[in-house]
Amino acid sequence: MQLDVMDSRLPPGTENGLGSFHYLLGTDGQGRDIYSGIFYGLRISLMVGLGSAAIAAVLGTSLGLLAAYAGGRTDAFVMRVVDLILSFPSILVAMMILAYLGKGISNVILTLVILEWAYYARTVRGQALVETQREYVEAARCLGIPHWRIMLSQILPNCMPPLIVIATLQVARAITLEATLSFLGLGVPITEPSLGLLIANGFQYMLSGDYWISFFPGVALLLTIVALNLVGDRLRDVLNPRGQL
Repeated sequence: MQLDVMDSRLPPGTENGLGSFHYLLGTDGQGRDIYSGIFYGLRISLMVGLGSAAIAAVLGTSLGLLAAYAGGRTDAFVMRVVDLILSFPSILVAMMILAYLGKGISNVILTLVILEWAYYARTVRGQALVETQREYVEAARCLGIPHWRIMLSQILPNCMPPLIVIATLQVARAITLEATLSFLGLGVPITEPSLGLLIANGFQYMLSGDYWISFFPGVALLLTIVALNLVGDRLRDVLNPRGQL
């Protein structure tokens, strides 16, 4: 929230003259409240993380199911593409793509989808290979059930537990990548600041002692990533009780 340029770089806990704390976490270089900025930036970060993870999950799951069910050249082609994507550092590929596409939330989401779908495809393909060899799949084929129905109604439900876990962890990974890209100036535009961009905005003031501009958005980012990873770990325990033994 834009306040007053005269309120720029006020330390945390600054009073508003009426005896109450007006700037709980201080203000940034433009006089904007850090507390309000964190909630706005968290909304952008979660939108990018959840949006990219959802699209990548649909794409990767579809290709993983197709590769496992069809086998042969289709499986080989899909897995070679997966191996190619996973062989390069994610941040380097993301920087190259965004350098060509430019800044923007939609471009960041597209870039993250390109980087993330391979994880889903590899996980689903491995699980689906086991399921395609089971008797119920063979029985469905003998009954003449369409292949797409077999994949969606018979195989996919048995691939959901590991898929849900990896999806939760990939949201955290997407938020981390987006924050890194935004910190480097290649992510979301300044008009739609995420947590990574808020951290970058305060980096120039660190040496002057105005630590709070970057510190508190960084803490918010850290807590978000930790929370998502804890959710992923808990889901893994719930969906796979044998892992607790």
